[in-house]
Amino acid sequence: MAPPADDWFGKAFSKAWKDKAEEIGRFNLAIFGKTGVGKSTLVNAIFGEEIAATGIGEPVTRAEHLYLHRSGTLGVLDTRGLEVGRDNAKLINELNDYLHGMRRKPLAEQIHVAWYCVRSGDRRFEPTEGEFIRALHDLGLPVILVLTQVPRAGVRVHPDAEALAASIAAMDLPIEGGLIHYTMARGDEFTGQTAYGLQELLDATFRGAPSGVAHAITAAQQIDFVRKRDRAETAIKAATGAATTAGASPIPFSDAAILVPIQLTMMASIAVTYGIPIERSTAASIAATAAATTAGRSLVGNLIKFVPGAGTAVAGTINATVAGTFTYAMGHAWLRVCERLARGELRMVGGALDSEKIHKLFLDEFKVSASRRKLPS
Repeated sequence: MAPPADDWFGKAFSKAWKDKAEEIGRFNLAIFGKTGVGKSTLVNAIFGEEIAATGIGEPVTRAEHLYLHRSGTLGVLDTRGLEVGRDNAKLINELNDYLHGMRRKPLAEQIHVAWYCVRSGDRRFEPTEGEFIRALHDLGLPVILVLTQVPRAGVRVHPDAEALAASIAAMDLPIEGGLIHYTMARGDEFTGQTAYGLQELLDATFRGAPSGVAHAITAAQQIDFVRKRDRAETAIKAATGAATTAGASPIPFSDAAILVPIQLTMMASIAVTYGIPIERSTAASIAATAAATTAGRSLVGNLIKFVPGAGTAVAGTINATVAGTFTYAMGHAWLRVCERLARGELRMVGGALDSEKIHKLFLDEFKVSASRRKLPS
């Protein structure tokens, strides 16, 4: 249980996190292919293990052959009990009914992209699979075709996979970009085979999906930290501008907590973007900022003294430049914490968050970022 002094901050951060998660919405991926092609392995490799923990998901049709797994900013639509190629008509009918009703719902409730997966070791692609892909396209779903478990030596993929891809390409299927993506979702230390093709598949998914779910994809995926950082930088820039505007008329330090909602929204946006669950990011935010008091004044008072050029702000007023620099430094310090958390770091033995390490990292990064953004003398 959080100590009483942190209770206000924890509740405020949790609310901001929920609001931001709702604003970002959810990316919904439909994934198809024959049994055993490695669909779950591929999803887990790009989006992390959280989706697997949700189990079979919930049925979305009365026939109970389509299941939607929900996990934060990701939804995965999968099939159960029917086989592509053998049960095409039933699957397409159920999909048609589902997609028809779904299009009246908000964007976050719609299916945005379909992956169709083919295991390269099968060495064949049935005509009925091509028919299924054409039917998905006719239903309005962008289809990305993925060859899974493709062995590679250096930059050369296995000749059998190349031959399979050539035979599929000859069918002139309506797939995104006309591309067939080679992937190996999981490496093998024994054979020396490394994972590859995941970034290219993720890039294709961004291209195929509506622009309105780009932030949700960025938050859900766990391999492209450049995209996450770019989104986080956008949130920091917006918050820095808002704080600068708030300080255009100098803020008496006694009223400095007016900056806290701006910073909470920024921190929540960064945490959601990095895919840090609400409980973990709330605990980390308390540890990072060492926040206390119901007014949030200590959040400002504990940190602003590290802003070069702030001078006697604590005793007097906070101007626009100080407010902007303070928020900028706070954002970049929190970004660094979230980045390390998303990579599975900052934990003690047993898995609990290392609060001391989090606070030290945050404070060190805050000082560096504050000094980097020079204040006018």
